[in-house]
Amino acid sequence: MTNSPQREPIPGARRAARIVLATGLVAALAAVGPVPVALAADGPAATVPPDGTSVKSAHDKLGSDDADLLAEAKADGEKTVTMMVATTPGRTEQVAKELDAVAGGTVGRTYDELGYVRATVPTAKADSAIAAAAKLSSVDGIDLRDEIPLDDPTPSADTAEGAASHKGRNHYRGPNRWTPAKNPYNPSFETGAVDFVRKHPKSDGRGVTIGILDSGVDLGHPALQKTTTGERKIVDWVTATDPVVDGDRTWRPMTTAVSGPTFTYGGETWTAPAGSYRVSTFLESYTTGGDAAGDANRDGDTTDSWGVLYDAGAGTVRVDLNDNHDFSDDTPMKPYKDGFQVGYFGTDDPKTDVAERQPFVVEIRKDVVVNSAGAKADFVNIGVIESEHGTHVAGLAAANGLFGGRMDGAAPGAQIVSSRACTWSGGCTNVALTEGMIDLVVNRGVDIVNMSIGGLPALNDGNNARAELYTRLIDTYGVQLVISAGNSGPGANTIGDPGLADKVISVGASISRETWAANYGSQVKTKYQMMPFSSRGPREDGGFAPTLTAPGAAVNSIQTWMPGAPVAEAGYDLPAGYGMLQGTSMASPQAAGASALLLSAAKQARIDLTPAKLRTALTSTADHIRGVQAYEEGAGLIDVPGAWKSIRRGATAHEYTVKAPVDTAIDQFLETPGHGTGLYDREGGLKAGQKKTYEITLTRTTGPDRAVRHELDFENNAGHTFRVVGRDEVRLPLNEPVTVEVEARPGSAGLKSAILEVDDPRTEGVDQQVLTTVVVSAPLKYDFSAKGSVQRNSTESYFVTVPEGAKSLEVAIGGLKGGSQTRFISIHPYGVPSDNTSTPYCYNNYLDGNGCRPDVRAYADPQPGVWEVEVEARRTSPLLDNPYQLDVTVLGAVFDPEVVTVPEAKAGTPADASWTVTNEYAALEGKLVGGPLGSSETSRPTIEQGGTATSTVEVPEGAESLDVAIGGVSDAAADLDLTVYGEDGAVVAQSADGDSEESVSITKPAAGTYTVEVAGYSVPSGSTEYDYRDVYFSAGLGSVTVDDAATVRLGTGDSATVTGSVTALAAAPEGREFFGRVQLVNAHGTVAGLGSVRIGKVVP
Repeated sequence: MTNSPQREPIPGARRAARIVLATGLVAALAAVGPVPVALAADGPAATVPPDGTSVKSAHDKLGSDDADLLAEAKADGEKTVTMMVATTPGRTEQVAKELDAVAGGTVGRTYDELGYVRATVPTAKADSAIAAAAKLSSVDGIDLRDEIPLDDPTPSADTAEGAASHKGRNHYRGPNRWTPAKNPYNPSFETGAVDFVRKHPKSDGRGVTIGILDSGVDLGHPALQKTTTGERKIVDWVTATDPVVDGDRTWRPMTTAVSGPTFTYGGETWTAPAGSYRVSTFLESYTTGGDAAGDANRDGDTTDSWGVLYDAGAGTVRVDLNDNHDFSDDTPMKPYKDGFQVGYFGTDDPKTDVAERQPFVVEIRKDVVVNSAGAKADFVNIGVIESEHGTHVAGLAAANGLFGGRMDGAAPGAQIVSSRACTWSGGCTNVALTEGMIDLVVNRGVDIVNMSIGGLPALNDGNNARAELYTRLIDTYGVQLVISAGNSGPGANTIGDPGLADKVISVGASISRETWAANYGSQVKTKYQMMPFSSRGPREDGGFAPTLTAPGAAVNSIQTWMPGAPVAEAGYDLPAGYGMLQGTSMASPQAAGASALLLSAAKQARIDLTPAKLRTALTSTADHIRGVQAYEEGAGLIDVPGAWKSIRRGATAHEYTVKAPVDTAIDQFLETPGHGTGLYDREGGLKAGQKKTYEITLTRTTGPDRAVRHELDFENNAGHTFRVVGRDEVRLPLNEPVTVEVEARPGSAGLKSAILEVDDPRTEGVDQQVLTTVVVSAPLKYDFSAKGSVQRNSTESYFVTVPEGAKSLEVAIGGLKGGSQTRFISIHPYGVPSDNTSTPYCYNNYLDGNGCRPDVRAYADPQPGVWEVEVEARRTSPLLDNPYQLDVTVLGAVFDPEVVTVPEAKAGTPADASWTVTNEYAALEGKLVGGPLGSSETSRPTIEQGGTATSTVEVPEGAESLDVAIGGVSDAAADLDLTVYGEDGAVVAQSADGDSEESVSITKPAAGTYTVEVAGYSVPSGSTEYDYRDVYFSAGLGSVTVDDAATVRLGTGDSATVTGSVTALAAAPEGREFFGRVQLVNAHGTVAGLGSVRIGKVVP
């Protein structure tokens, strides 16, 4: 994801850990029936990790998400997989040799100094190749290629971009050429950037080059043409995607040799100057997935194409822009940096506001390996932008003269290198984001890089190959990376990857009362606050994140060939090429631009400003946002003038390692289980008023070879929760661990955080900041209720502990007044939202929830542990203050027996069944629900390491569902994966996590033959037995009937006998038996419990 809330969510916008519904074989099959409000199916961008979500240990060099990607590749029948390997720097040769030796494998890129290898291997041989690479001591981590969807950052999801008229009422009239430098539309003044430039006009970013790794920057935008000193603003423009593995068809393989002056290509005659060339064709439809929607020349269709002629000797490219099949009248173009040549698709009409043409550049990549045989080809790229995102980011960082006036980006004197890492399938690959970052830092001469793209894994501890490589880039080349924190907030532990990598500056998004009014037409009382969607810390290992905060909403540059895009409720229009976008994607370039000012000033003053010194100055001087906790804002809002004072005083810091206790639902998977780089006690059961002492081990790794006195102090100490036990100072020798004790005593429920500052008073700036976070959760024995009121654009969070064994977690909101647009979002104990957090979703009285039931939702088989439920009021809510009542309930009724067996039943004749139902959780008043009968097959086969077992299921017309489950392995350490294929061979369902309890459910499957495949991903003992069951439900087989008019009332601990009958219409097919189920649901339709019935034999 880019770190911007979406207008139209793209499926799979955030990657979570794999979903596993099975907790036991029969229970899994019984649980997969219709759950009317369960699973929060609220739109494609929702991330829903129910219980059983599994992650593999960080000790595995292939992480859990990547193991899932490999399983998906196998299931999808992909012929190859691509991996990125982080090795010990200088030791890539051994790894590359190992992977290149794999039959059918290729090594695409290596960077020995960084320790990076990218290789592609046949999927069938991926397991052995990964295992062999992982055994090498030089290998630190392995990531598989994945695509991170690029969100649309426009906030007005319910209104058209560039709408001609608006009904909003607002005394702000919109920005124009007379807007002053200090303004709420593009609020870079909030970081002190405007005042700093006014006071230091020659330190406005000049002499600094900012790399923008994004979707591409519009070369035609007026505010991105020149710096304040008249130099070219965009000094390089490249494409970071790989011509082969990323499937980006703007890269054209130049494999067809031709000679001028005439030749035949594609069945047509072409003219060219005399000489030898290679030719290809560029179709505008290649860009269908981007903002251009496949219309490169802006003429209203997507059918145009242009010939592309490549002169390898001259290093030039001609594009037949006038489409006359004559290249002799087309200008030979070189890569942009070699002459700054720009071509245009289309012809502009100067009478219109919008530009009817799109700029492009060319790029050449020679000798690209295209197959496992080692064949090579040259590729030519037609460099066009993918979306508005990158242009807006560039404008925020460094625009000069927005609207032709005094309004600028943060560093108007800085120059830009644009690197497009996004493809035309709606996202950016991690290969492009990694190699693009390497290219910018190593080859393009940038001083700082901004990247506003990332995702949210469950285990967000920064321990992966890409994070390691980013750290090495910073340390090896001295270039600071600035990355958006993510937009999965406001839940705790939602910080995104790679913004959580060590030593990057991760940036959260803040906003002022004036910007809410100016950019949104939304009135609030709070003077300054975090934007609700901004991802919060800590990392899963307790680590400090986000690093800093910057403004996260702004009017700035977009493509000149796009109409103006204001927020409708703001009440004004914008000219073409300008739009209001929001997100931590927008906060990050504010921080990058602010950093560019400091780098510029340091160069003027001849100060060696390393990344470590820059980070120290920024974090030591950032301003605390009133009412905002440390886990939300990090060190605080950037203060450029304050940071510059610190730099002039010699800002520097020692380096340290920190080992602090971590108690979360998945702390066992951290690099050091149960410990991390910050204190994070989420699952420890801490109570309000209770004291708890924690040991934090500090090791100073740089500085004098003697004990150095450090002062210990807590800053932004929420509720005065934390204190240092004993003396508030400690002497730290070099490379010797020293343990200090801190105490937490939270005065109330909720999350409390603070920054433990570890500081050598003889250095300028704070040497080390350690985030400390504890959670006081309400034990959810049966239910929890809270009444409150939340202001427009604000949030309130509650933490509840869900017990083991609950069948459903139900959350409901009510007590709303006057059309209040208020919602709740539930956050899984892993810190992953279980609902769609995008701004158009799940609100009461707004688009009817937009596909997400707004008043009540339930989560089946909820993960035990501490859940967070946050309540927020939308920017368009008619009420400033929005009262509500939140009700959280756990439901769980046990059917005894779990499965009733009817030994023999007569076809067409009901057979009675009964259960004793015991309610173990919240009191409920509900009813029984029956349903169609199922046909099941069970077995206990054996599978070997690396083996596969297949079977088929014939599903009849009219089936309600097809459910398949495996489990009960004899080798408890085995990891089996489950995949179901349709008749056409396509994958229709899959479950592949880190164990062998897997199940899938296919709703209303088409009639036909389905193939079930079980794969022995990992079987340490060599072979294992496992339970297998498939069942399809169809009214054509029969039914389970209950008295659905009768009310079932059960208090906590109460039991009742419930009855039903099962009717089979005919005998089961050979080898199969009939299987049915009964659900107990409450008034909302939430499943509280379920029982099953099995028919042993059906007789005529």
